[in-house]
Amino acid sequence: MTVLDWHSERSDLSGLQLLDQAPESAGIDLKAVRQYRLGRVRGEMAKRDIDAMIISDPVNIRYTCGARNMQVFCSRNTPSRYLLVTPAKTILFEFTGCAHLGEDFETIDEVRASSTASFVAAGQDIHNREKAWAKEMGELITSLTGKRARLGLERMNAGTAIAMAELGFDIVDAQEPIEMARAIKSDEELKCVIASLRMTERAVGKMREAIRPGITENELWSVLYQSVIAGNGDYCETRLLSSGARTNPWFQECATKVIGDNELIALDTDVVGCHGYYSDFSRTFHAGPGKPTEAQRTLYKLAYEQVQHNIDIIRPGMTFKEYSDKAWNIPQQYHANRYYLSAHGVGMTGEYPYLYHHADYVDAGYDGEILPGMTLCVESYIGAEGQGEGVKLEDQLLVTDTGIEVLSRFPFEDELLR
Repeated sequence: MTVLDWHSERSDLSGLQLLDQAPESAGIDLKAVRQYRLGRVRGEMAKRDIDAMIISDPVNIRYTCGARNMQVFCSRNTPSRYLLVTPAKTILFEFTGCAHLGEDFETIDEVRASSTASFVAAGQDIHNREKAWAKEMGELITSLTGKRARLGLERMNAGTAIAMAELGFDIVDAQEPIEMARAIKSDEELKCVIASLRMTERAVGKMREAIRPGITENELWSVLYQSVIAGNGDYCETRLLSSGARTNPWFQECATKVIGDNELIALDTDVVGCHGYYSDFSRTFHAGPGKPTEAQRTLYKLAYEQVQHNIDIIRPGMTFKEYSDKAWNIPQQYHANRYYLSAHGVGMTGEYPYLYHHADYVDAGYDGEILPGMTLCVESYIGAEGQGEGVKLEDQLLVTDTGIEVLSRFPFEDELLR
């Protein structure tokens, strides 16, 4: 058996082979994963009579064809690369000088250079650039699908979409078919989810070992990030780690604050990890050296109760409204600072569906059905408005044909549950 050295260049392996043969890929048929995802997108297109889609969100490009390139950069500089999908052909328009990154994928029929129709790239000539871009893409789409095609677009600048409509295309939003495609995971795809979770759990374990009074929030969070990158994860989507009074209200990202004696430390991982799959679980820790206070334990036990109750009620076939009606009711004193969702879908990032608290369903909720193959995150944040600390907890799970399976395994804190 050949032992590969992942820290040295290998001239005998292509970029795709390096990805497919990395240690966290063991036992996963990534070709089958890519083909399943492309099939899901095409299936959702067919349901809506969409003849072609131009996908520009880098996460959705990766989902549809597997190709990855400068995810964060391309999220900010959209559209710098894009994927044309029709029922019979996929063409990746890759960033300048990056055509080689699309080679060898069985899900990509052709790679071409992208032509960025953005103000940054075109300056005052943006209007003409958008027209030229639309004309070129329009001619290509027409040659593949016929005239007056129904075209799905996402995250394109307005002038580009207007120019495509002026050429006679029936423009529709691509968000719905892509989100619905991503919502149901295959068995092979779930192996990618689990590989990402296990890597992230190891990283959180190292971070937990580094907790001590006197370390800053930034220093502590950097332990997590370093471990994610060393574990072949992609990036952390947020910096949601805070301590002490900064745990309440939630959504205060890590800073230079020094962690004090016996403070709570709350973390939401939000890791885009192995194979681009999201590892999304939350834990709250105690800094020591003393024991948690009764107030700290009360917050923790309430958050734990909320997560466990809401996990226990989930079943396949349940409607979103039924879930909302049965979900744990947050005590009034913690309601104002509640987490904005009760649960949400998860895959390569947070995704469809959003499941809302009972009190928020009338204003924000929408109905649908919890289906086998969905992966969900069940959330809790407990912290009284204007008072003390707060606790963030969350678990990631799979909806099966008969119930649920909790996928995240990082332990809860016994000393806070007593």
